[in-house]
Amino acid sequence: MIRPYILAETNWNHLKDENIELAVLPWGATEAHNYHLPYATDNYQAEAIVAESARMAWEDGNKVIVLPTIPFGVNTGQKDIYLDINLNPSTQFAILKDIITVLNEQGIYKLLIFNGHGGNDFKPLVRELGLLFPKMFICFCFFPQMMDKYQYFDHEGDHADEMETSLMLSIRPDLVLPKEKWGKGDHKKFKIKAFSEGGVWAEREWSKISTDTGTGNPELATKEKGERFFIDLSSKVSQLFIDLCHADLDDLYQ
Repeated sequence: MIRPYILAETNWNHLKDENIELAVLPWGATEAHNYHLPYATDNYQAEAIVAESARMAWEDGNKVIVLPTIPFGVNTGQKDIYLDINLNPSTQFAILKDIITVLNEQGIYKLLIFNGHGGNDFKPLVRELGLLFPKMFICFCFFPQMMDKYQYFDHEGDHADEMETSLMLSIRPDLVLPKEKWGKGDHKKFKIKAFSEGGVWAEREWSKISTDTGTGNPELATKEKGERFFIDLSSKVSQLFIDLCHADLDDLYQ
């Protein structure tokens, strides 16, 4: 069945008379996720969460449209991991500028970039694009930071970990290898203490910190954990969509 809030599925017959309030752009990555998860894990997760959130918002009468997912992200620290595909931030800026040019011209002034990949950093891009398109309200979110994931999961991690494995077991179990194939996600940290204490950052060279490309143990991942996290997160994201649709761009602050 055609979902009218998914641009890739809907049609001109429907859209020619619509008045879209909010465009949502899922943005992921194509990269190795331990031994057991697909390269497009970030894309599958972002697409599933956004689609479910948009469904709830649309059925509540909110005019949101989900744009096709950008499947490549910033992977400069993984340049030697076989077939990890990198987009430089400057390339991301060019893509966003072209997309926003169209939205701005057509009177869709609200854009949410829905980020599913930790290597993407949209803050400096949004700052610069805001100068170029003063009518536009451009924002972004990174979904793993929208919830306290330790209410759902036991092990720490940030890549192919318990959270991502649980989510994929929930939304695309056909793409998850059997548990005996899972790597442990052991990884090294910087020897310099300050890098682990916050406020200091350097890019990790992935092939030097992890043998299975994971950072975080997926051992305790289950489909049930993933489903609970997915439902609660989609509900929260849906409310964000609704609030953005209703927002008056001339009266955003209190």
